Amino acid sequence: MSFNTFGHLFRVTTWGESHGPALGATVDGCPPGVAIDAAAIQHWLDKRKPGQNKFTTQRKEPDEVKILSGTFDGLSTGTPIQLMIENTDQRSKDYGEIAQAFRPGHADITYHQKYGLRDYRGGGRSSARETAARVAAGGVARAALAMLAPQVKITGYMVQMGPRQIDRSRLDLAEVERNPFWCPDATAAADWAAYLDELRLSHNSVGAVIEVVAQGVPPGLGAPVYGKLDSDLASAMMSINAVKAVEIGEGMAAASLTGVENADEIRMGNDGPMYLSNHAGGILGGISTGQDVVVRFAVKPTSSILTPRRTITMSGEETELITKGRHDPCVGIRAVPVAEAMMACVILDHLLLDRGQTGGLRGRIG
Repeated sequence: MSFNTFGHLFRVTTWGESHGPALGATVDGCPPGVAIDAAAIQHWLDKRKPGQNKFTTQRKEPDEVKILSGTFDGLSTGTPIQLMIENTDQRSKDYGEIAQAFRPGHADITYHQKYGLRDYRGGGRSSARETAARVAAGGVARAALAMLAPQVKITGYMVQMGPRQIDRSRLDLAEVERNPFWCPDATAAADWAAYLDELRLSHNSVGAVIEVVAQGVPPGLGAPVYGKLDSDLASAMMSINAVKAVEIGEGMAAASLTGVENADEIRMGNDGPMYLSNHAGGILGGISTGQDVVVRFAVKPTSSILTPRRTITMSGEETELITKGRHDPCVGIRAVPVAEAMMACVILDHLLLDRGQTGGLRGRIG
């Protein structure tokens, strides 16, 4: 299996399986001299780790990261940074019944069709457990951004659970860390708690929409054709487990707008160009405008549910299957820290690319 690496200059390779002894990431291309320690990376991993409340999987993993290489005296050396997270709470016996049957909605059947074998214990490499490694790598990216572009701030939150959306007139980012859903609307969070409780107890699950915003991104990141900032962001977000759609700025809603409504008008401000709206999501022609970079993605409902589903076995027999184990009733909840990590990795990667190509030079306006 190849294609376990993403990024151009800041490159991340993840490795490991859900029920293996460990998983992790090799981060290559981090500039030297960046302050990096395990505690700083652990801060981000703690936001993603399972078992923190009744609305996520009850698998208890400390997700303790170890830095095996690439730092000296608390600073990056410019060499590959190896990050490892041990698995400590695997329950592989929960998956015995699916060794010969394919879970509907999962990658079991496609892995078997492609590779001829699969690790059925929690999905192996296709498990959302892999995203812990991305969050660890994102911690390195955030540390590098703090040194190179300290004005950049990345914030993710959930804007929709199933059919229930937030009210943007009540959007308050201070609420994001006060509820288990990363929800910026306190009223919506209370509604979602009752809604998800009902689904969880009825052995069902639900999808979600996540929004992640990068503030303070300088203009000029990205390239106009095959190195678009938005195409790399879309690819990064789409690579997250269970993501089925990605949009930038207005996204699909732009199709219902007129040109008059959609074009972000420009005036001259004290510090340069000033946009009167942000339908473009901070990116025009694949290049950042200096506005907030806004990305949203849709996460499908968790396929592992205790409700019987029709499927087939490896021998081609038709059967019904209940997926046992410990699973998230809404996998979108723990996707928020992953989205922030992927945003950090892509923004840093394009910052390094721009620095290498232009040296930070910019066309003058005014």
